[in-house]
Amino acid sequence: MTCAVHSFDAREGGRFRISLTYKAGNGEGKTTSRTDTYHGHFVELRPNERVVEVDEFETADPELQGKMTVTITLVDRNGGTEVVGQHDWLPPGVSLADNELGWRMALRNLAALVEAGHDFVNLSRRPDKFRHISLRCSRSN
Repeated sequence: MTCAVHSFDAREGGRFRISLTYKAGNGEGKTTSRTDTYHGHFVELRPNERVVEVDEFETADPELQGKMTVTITLVDRNGGTEVVGQHDWLPPGVSLADNELGWRMALRNLAALVEAGHDFVNLSRRPDKFRHISLRCSRSN
């Protein structure tokens, strides 16, 4: 999968637009057969603590439409950083299992980057001890 960031204004109220493109065009995309494009805005940004954003897929499919709330919380835990991801208000056409798998893949990739020494905008308090522990995906909050 590749990621294209079309716009990204990292401040409360700031907007963003992102596309995720899959290698194989097997119909798994929500915007096209190979791509998920979504846009949203930041509700809350507390450096090294919490990010809350509202996202929405760009799609004509009513089963994939609707605003989703994503909350990411960073907590000091056992000499490292616990990442708690919560994804609420998933549209009915998004499988909870697929959504959780996507989160776990993304967090695994992020952990590898941070543990390799890439401290993106001071994302982790302790980049040498980054770990994710908790994840919750739901249709409502």
